[in-house]
Amino acid sequence: MGSAPPILEIDGLQKTYGRGGLFGQNAGRRALDGVSMTLAGGSGQILAVVGESGSGKTTLARIILRLVKADAGTVRIAGEPLVGGPGGTVDDQRLRQLVQPIFQNPFETFSLHLPVDQYLIRTAINLGDAATARNPEPAISAALSAVGLRREQLLGKGIRSFSGGELQRISVARALIAKPRLIVADEPVSMVDASLRMTIVNLFRQLSRERGVAFVYITHDLSTACYLSDRMAIMRHGQVVEFGRPEAILAAPDSAYTKALMAAIPTLDRRWID
Repeated sequence: MGSAPPILEIDGLQKTYGRGGLFGQNAGRRALDGVSMTLAGGSGQILAVVGESGSGKTTLARIILRLVKADAGTVRIAGEPLVGGPGGTVDDQRLRQLVQPIFQNPFETFSLHLPVDQYLIRTAINLGDAATARNPEPAISAALSAVGLRREQLLGKGIRSFSGGELQRISVARALIAKPRLIVADEPVSMVDASLRMTIVNLFRQLSRERGVAFVYITHDLSTACYLSDRMAIMRHGQVVEFGRPEAILAAPDSAYTKALMAAIPTLDRRWID
């Protein structure tokens, strides 16, 4: 019996914004330039993608989620083609069952005009299995319990009833209902109160270990990336400049850019000077 395919395979992704221009003289900005990486080991793995604004990390996340179309390259999840498959790709329904997003701003994830629990019900009906579609409540309660919330806390309430940290946990619960193989979290703690950031990060770690869901964790924060991830990619100007185990990268970084990111992390024994 052969081994299971990697949970995530990215090969040769290219993306250029603003190509063409007047009379074709503008070559555009290359957001991704031949990006390739693999997250092996089956379920429960966490890949952190680290870089500054403009490094290409958010474009990478949006291509995996098929919110942006790649110019070239392929993406596969657990062997199933999401982007650029030579024989075609999975349909949108299967895509949403394989991969779920968690976005940066939880207040933009839900509408002001719809109770939050209705999003969970719709996800269970549309993306759950037949038993979940018929009776969504057990799946919803289980997902909320996994993120430390109770069903009665949400009933009939809109987003103004919750803090940013609570809404982000509800976003995670919504993603879990579909039982995805992969969750793509794009800067998920950058707009959450500092006191709650590690709560969300630790939740990702717990879910990866206990539920076997894999994560792509997009961040500019090298410290949380190293703490959380099994594999780490450092991106700059649309290219991967480091890839591997975080402890190995920190012990012997190859790239001057990685060294600069490491030097920018404040420590207790060094004053952080603006």
